[in-house]
Amino acid sequence: MLILTRKLNEEIKIDSEIIIKVISISENSVKLGIEAPKGIQIVRAELYEKIKEVSMQSSLLSKEKPEDLAKLKIKKIS
Repeated sequence: MLILTRKLNEEIKIDSEIIIKVISISENSVKLGIEAPKGIQIVRAELYEKIKEVSMQSSLLSKEKPEDLAKLKIKKIS
């Protein structure tokens, strides 16, 4: 893992197409702006984990018998 220190308005470049900029800093949070090509998906880690969980559940659903589907509970992503 690369660890960098950045100040307000400073940037980090990844390859030539991705720029991460420090937008604001407060007592216990940092706001980042990310510029990347449209083809690159950017998702918060906690949302990525939810998507992965739902994907695994849907994969299991496709393997279940129709009569067993009513027994499964699927959580709504919020």
